Amino acid sequence: MNDSLNIIIAARKAERSSLTEAEGKRLLEGFGVRTPRSVQVKGVEGVASGLRDIKGPYVVKVVSPDILHKSDAGGVALNLRDAGNVVDAIQTMAEQPLIREANVEGYLIEEMLPPGQEIVVGAVRDPYFGPMVMVGLGGIFVEVLKDVTFRICPISEQDAWQMLAELRGAAILDGVRGGEAVDKRAIVDVIMRLAGPDGLLMELNEELLEVDINPLIVSSAGAIAADARFILSSPDASQSVAVPDAPDDGLSIIDRYTPLFQPKAIAVVGASTTGITMANTFIRRMKAYGYAGKLYPIHPKADEVEGLKAYPSLAETPDLIDYAYIAIGAKRIPELLASANGRVKFVQVLSSGFGEIEEGKALEQELVKSARRGGCRVIGPNCLGMYSPRGRVTFPVNPPEEVGSVGIISQSGGLGTDIIKRGQWRGVRFSGVVTMGNSADLEPSDLLEYYFADPQTKVIGLYLEGVKNGRRLFELLNSKAATKPVLILKGGRSAQGNAAAASHTGALAGDQRAWDALCKQTCCSMVVSVDEFIDTLLTFQNTTLRPERPTRQVVLFGNGGGTGVLATDYFAELGLNIDPFGAETRTALEALELPPGTSVANPIDAPVGTLQQENGWIAGTILDRVYDTSEPDAIVMHLNLASFVGRGDKDPVDNLIKVAEHVQVTHPGRAHFLLVLRSDGSQELDDIKRKYREQALAVGIPVYDEMTNAAQALSVVRSMEVRFAARQR
Repeated sequence: MNDSLNIIIAARKAERSSLTEAEGKRLLEGFGVRTPRSVQVKGVEGVASGLRDIKGPYVVKVVSPDILHKSDAGGVALNLRDAGNVVDAIQTMAEQPLIREANVEGYLIEEMLPPGQEIVVGAVRDPYFGPMVMVGLGGIFVEVLKDVTFRICPISEQDAWQMLAELRGAAILDGVRGGEAVDKRAIVDVIMRLAGPDGLLMELNEELLEVDINPLIVSSAGAIAADARFILSSPDASQSVAVPDAPDDGLSIIDRYTPLFQPKAIAVVGASTTGITMANTFIRRMKAYGYAGKLYPIHPKADEVEGLKAYPSLAETPDLIDYAYIAIGAKRIPELLASANGRVKFVQVLSSGFGEIEEGKALEQELVKSARRGGCRVIGPNCLGMYSPRGRVTFPVNPPEEVGSVGIISQSGGLGTDIIKRGQWRGVRFSGVVTMGNSADLEPSDLLEYYFADPQTKVIGLYLEGVKNGRRLFELLNSKAATKPVLILKGGRSAQGNAAAASHTGALAGDQRAWDALCKQTCCSMVVSVDEFIDTLLTFQNTTLRPERPTRQVVLFGNGGGTGVLATDYFAELGLNIDPFGAETRTALEALELPPGTSVANPIDAPVGTLQQENGWIAGTILDRVYDTSEPDAIVMHLNLASFVGRGDKDPVDNLIKVAEHVQVTHPGRAHFLLVLRSDGSQELDDIKRKYREQALAVGIPVYDEMTNAAQALSVVRSMEVRFAARQR
């Protein structure tokens, strides 16, 4: 380690921002990565003596701090047979325009490596997640096809093997079309020496900005780094404005955040006696929602606000404040918080004008410093509020009253409202929803840690535009505490979205590859739309993960043959199999002698006439035989409600919903059960659909609008089961 640091220190003293290739290879050798035998000479006069200890053929490369891409400058010569060829190559290089103008420190002469497969192993330092390792196939695969994959460091050996398996050209490593298989174990060894817990990237974490081993030559005999490039981090790259850490309160995570989610006393700053502000609306909604604790309006002059006794400051309320709702001008807030005198646990600052705009960044720093002096923690600023049914706290109007099991953290206040209200009608019930805005003090990871510990919360959903401490998020998601599925809806995935996120919450989204890696390395998944977010949360709310038997085999049952065919294709694309039934199941179903037009192959295509048999209860018999003779991991029942209109006096759909409940009771835990209710969009059918949705949700069956929605949600369940299974091994 000291030798490695000395190499970097020497380069910094020479005011260089990168290492020479020779220095880079010395660094690699210090961590056990093989490099070619070499010698560095000043010029042609050192060639004869330099070649005494190395064997040809040779490679010559220019050494200059001014030249990063040697080939582009004409600074690489290959397959040189003897000393004369080496001298000629050096003389030719010296006359190249870019080299002639550069500060040339010498020429590196190496033994030329035997042929092998080119691999690229590199690294980049993400400003939020820290070092990330990259692996790809060399040559055209990386330059044109971008066949690479990333992981956040440190990685496990299992991660390294998975990286190789993810490459689109991975089969080349095993030998194709007569090619020789390479030593993949040697590649994994190099990756681990760079990115493992004790690897180069973790040991020299703050020192390196980029690393590029290109190529790593791999054959059946092992792996050797033919070239290496190291870019050093700027000395001030990690410096930021210092904000005092919050003091350790000595409480358990549950005790620390219970006052936030179940506050006994709430202060409201910003309510008016002459108009209706956000704070007035908050007080009214809290009363309507049945909040039973103390509500204390804070007003510098008024005796009463919204029918409640008002107090001049946070320090003068009769009781200690668990939660303060603040919606006043941004510049007035730091002084307000500094004067809290340790009497307020949490403040949520709705006001904007802080870090989301350039001129507000300093004010945001002052906000947090003032909160430290006042002894409180800040949620926000630039958010909309929080919703906690167990504490009867709300910012949207008429939210669900039931206490649910879905915990939400949202960096967008408006989207938080959307998630609550749209989730409400789809059947999602929440343990809590906190909008965090700029996350100047408390960060998403703080509340994520609480939700992991909270026995009420079963699944966690995050809307994130960026995180200031991605490393902490990564480590938390990788910790033993992370026993619940986490779903991420990520804003700022594109360059344009990243710019929008910066102007919205002051968050920079970071490299999307880091977020993709985060999901591959931890028990979290990412979705791309609010609808998919809500559908998937609904699925987790109503199912129990089975890591011991990850979902793969799916049975489709319903009316609509074309729907089943299209769904089969879509499920298959997501890694979910709709395999035809075996002989035993086919025989059992055929014995029912169902009406003509019924197919029992999987998908089970049961026309309306079939589903009307026994007033709908025939579906229970069909499903019982499927359960008795096969082992499905999931069953998706789909009903096209429009098909039942005008098809007789009896509507079997009510009983079909009861059938779904029946199989949940008679075959508990056997398979995930999902229900798709399709309509034509008419008001009549949508009203019927809402009734049946509520009926199904009441017995724990998630309901979706289309087969694609169910498939997407079920595929996330499968991926989460696979990841939890890998963690348990």
